Amino acid sequence: MLKFFPFVRHERNFSTTKAAIAGGAFVIVLVVLLALIGRHRALKQNLEQKEDPVAEVTSETHQGFIFGRVTAVDGTIYEGRLRFGGDEEAFWGDYFDGFKEKNPWEAHVPLEQLRVRHPFDIFGVEVFQQEHQVNLARPFMARFGDIARIEPKGRDLQVTLKSGTMFHLDLYAADDFADGVRVWDGKRGIVDLVEAQIRTIDLLPNDRPGTTSDRLHGTVRTRGGVFSGFIQWNRVNGSGSDKLSGHTADGELSLRFDTVRSIARKSSDSSLVTLVGGKEIVLSDNNDVGPDSLRIYVDDRRYGRVVISWNAFERVDFSAGGSGPAYGDFPTGGPLTGDVTTRDGRRIVGRLVFDLDESETTETLDAPSQGVDYTIFFGLIASIELPAHEKRGADRAKVILHNGEVLQFELAGDLGEGNGGMLIFVEGRKQPEYVRWSEIQQIHFDRPPAMYPPVLSSNH
Repeated sequence: MLKFFPFVRHERNFSTTKAAIAGGAFVIVLVVLLALIGRHRALKQNLEQKEDPVAEVTSETHQGFIFGRVTAVDGTIYEGRLRFGGDEEAFWGDYFDGFKEKNPWEAHVPLEQLRVRHPFDIFGVEVFQQEHQVNLARPFMARFGDIARIEPKGRDLQVTLKSGTMFHLDLYAADDFADGVRVWDGKRGIVDLVEAQIRTIDLLPNDRPGTTSDRLHGTVRTRGGVFSGFIQWNRVNGSGSDKLSGHTADGELSLRFDTVRSIARKSSDSSLVTLVGGKEIVLSDNNDVGPDSLRIYVDDRRYGRVVISWNAFERVDFSAGGSGPAYGDFPTGGPLTGDVTTRDGRRIVGRLVFDLDESETTETLDAPSQGVDYTIFFGLIASIELPAHEKRGADRAKVILHNGEVLQFELAGDLGEGNGGMLIFVEGRKQPEYVRWSEIQQIHFDRPPAMYPPVLSSNH
């Protein structure tokens, strides 16, 4: 029995020893975990550059940044660099998007002429025809450099271009305005204003001296061609301080774009990212580096803007490009003019309204080709030639630019069967002539005094 006493007598000490051992093991695990975390943080710090708070609060901005005066509902005026959506559109070449509340050109067309008929065949025999009304609801898109004022009035959001043309948008469908605006005010610092606080936004040239921009610029290779210009990665990231995020073998990682040299498609959901220093990292499983929803904007001065899908994307190599054009570099637009040739040989000359929607040289033709959606300013287009009617199901439309380049587009978007047709305001006539889209063979556009977009220089 005495042999058991030490065991009984030291039972508490034995329990204490077990606790000490467990505690020691916990400390060891904790130390290891902290070391791993520290190593991961050190890796992230090496790959990421922190935001420069001084650069963020400075009122001095380069002329490529959006600049303007925001008048609040309470009468307070804020003036300085602007960024819409807080961290989205920041440069004059970025686009303001909305939705037109109504179509003012619809009143010029008899209602019965806006009906589209489709034959329904069975074994090659037409049984009956389906009929539907052409949808004339249209989106609105304009570069900030083309806009003079943005002003909410009730449910209406009025956007006035430099030319004086005013568009009435649905206030509740204008996300770029609904997300608010950030102002780098010279006196008040950084101010975030929500939609309900804003009375007017007047866009202005910025004559203040500033620092060099870190706007994203480079060359994007796709299966449909090569495009160069300013870039918005995944539609919103356009600055070097914006972040590229994804997952690595070590966990989630976020990189500043100004630390990235190139991004190449690796698989359906991953990319090979090469850093400025040469280090390669595979990022995956994130909206920024692979999913079908990824879209890349490239402001290629040959066209205006192209939107590249992930399926078409192959590689982007970033390069220096300055901050882009200043507000004054965007010339005032004007009305579209030219002539329309119909399939029966008539030629009608006058002011043009394309698709019962676009009427200005700063507006755009939107059409797809090989996974790339082109947004081409009408001021760049010399002509549009449509295929013979019986071939429209399989053929393509030919678009010739003023610089002589010939593009082939799918019959979709603005070139698809949903096109509302053409209005031609012929000089000397009170009413415009309307031509259905199916009746058009060719459209010629007069060349405007200034080309769109302007030729950019690296010192802007």
